[in-house]
Amino acid sequence: MWNLEGKEIQTLKGHSDRVYSVAFSPDGKTIATASADRTVKLWNLDGKELQTYRGHDSSVSSVVFSPDGKTIATGSFDNTVKLWNLDGEELQTYRHDSFVSSVVFSPDGKTIVAGSSDDTVKLWNLDGKEMQTFKGHSNTVAFSPDGKTLSASSYDLSVKLYNLDFDDLMAKGCDWLRDYLTNNPNATDEERAACGIEPRKK
Repeated sequence: MWNLEGKEIQTLKGHSDRVYSVAFSPDGKTIATASADRTVKLWNLDGKELQTYRGHDSSVSSVVFSPDGKTIATGSFDNTVKLWNLDGEELQTYRHDSFVSSVVFSPDGKTIVAGSSDDTVKLWNLDGKEMQTFKGHSNTVAFSPDGKTLSASSYDLSVKLYNLDFDDLMAKGCDWLRDYLTNNPNATDEERAACGIEPRKK
């Protein structure tokens, strides 16, 4: 750790292999580090080791705190993302088809997103349900502050942006389906109502 004048103020020692990722807690009082030694460690600002997380079967490539600071998500070369509490208890495991290069929480803390070397980005809820998969980019993922846009970088020298605004996606979907919902007798009244279309007259 350095201050803004470039003075080194602390060195955290305890990992037995290279460190891939580091993150501050939202309150700035705790640091998490992810390592090729298959562990994640928590430290205070004085350099004291507070907790060690063990559970991944390979190098841990990425670590991030939830926005409320109560949980931690980690990504690993073992093709998984894991969710932990601050006591080191594993709460959930999410699976990719290849190693995970980056993991991030949505700003509201309700969604976990991970990029993988299989060129996909996956979104899960906190219960472990996969919500969405984007294909094509995967190296590093990041949310916009309002949580409506997701960016994903690639080794092809480009970055892609994905729209996660549900209301906007719903409106576009309804525009695309409007003719079907209006004219097809197989469309249900419930489906029509979701897009603001009057039920068919009986």
